[in-house]
Amino acid sequence: MAPEDHEGATSLLQSFERRFLAARALPSFPWQSLEEKLREPSGSELLLAILQKHEAVPTEPLDALYEALAEVLMAKESTQCHRSYLLPSGDSVTLSESTAIVSHGTTGLLTWDAALYLAEWAIGNPAAFAGRTVLELGSGAGLTGLAICKACHPRAFVFSDCHGRVLEQLRGNVLLNGFSLELHTPTHPGSPKVTVAELDWDKVTASQLSSFQADVVIAADVLYCGEVTLSLVRVLKMLTDCQRRTTPDVYVAYTIRSHDTGKLFVTELDRAGISWEEVPPHASKLFPYEEHSAVVILKLVLNVHHGVRRRLEK
Repeated sequence: MAPEDHEGATSLLQSFERRFLAARALPSFPWQSLEEKLREPSGSELLLAILQKHEAVPTEPLDALYEALAEVLMAKESTQCHRSYLLPSGDSVTLSESTAIVSHGTTGLLTWDAALYLAEWAIGNPAAFAGRTVLELGSGAGLTGLAICKACHPRAFVFSDCHGRVLEQLRGNVLLNGFSLELHTPTHPGSPKVTVAELDWDKVTASQLSSFQADVVIAADVLYCGEVTLSLVRVLKMLTDCQRRTTPDVYVAYTIRSHDTGKLFVTELDRAGISWEEVPPHASKLFPYEEHSAVVILKLVLNVHHGVRRRLEK
């Protein structure tokens, strides 16, 4: 197989692998690209590589495995699943997530596209987090934070949310990925101190926010309605006023689902005197998500009231 063909085949195999481990729907797999590759002269080598990857042990499966598979297929469909997201290091983030968009009255039990996009950007910009204390607002299933903990070497990471079921799942996902939630007991030297905090944006106090002493604040896919957007800006304004040291860097990622998605947010930021600028889009595609999603990351500067404000492109 020619080097360029080998590179293309490897990329295609990785695309299938990432989607499979993340439990994506079969129609989202690059079937057309695979069909085109198989029709090329080197297609037989690609097919062999696929078979070798998924049949690494050249022995017949035990009958017990077939029986176990039958039991799984006949079992009642679970409302939870496990998804794994591969990191460039070869490590992965594995999450327990809901199989439903809305479950237990919340959308926070599964990973959304902006969380994946922000995690990709963070992995490509580890210096923004290395050796620093990071507070995540609305952590949801925990993908972004866990990716940062594994790839960006923060000193400490605070996951936060307000929904009881989300917090329960979030704590489980933190433990599932090998981090301890015991105070002052990092998993191993160099591992960040990880905590999970209940944080209601409508009830949080300045003293509670100040206690985190965050150097960086992040949030992903939390601008899904006007009421929540106003609450988020309230928290950001409170962070401006309560920090004893320098104010933190803030990164907010959201999917543009309509022209109004970010319009209210930036309007309220301007009103609160919080400067912002759009982070240049990145081309890194580490995780499988909706190809046509339009995701924006805004970097906010809390202690500058008269800075440059770059309007979002329509």
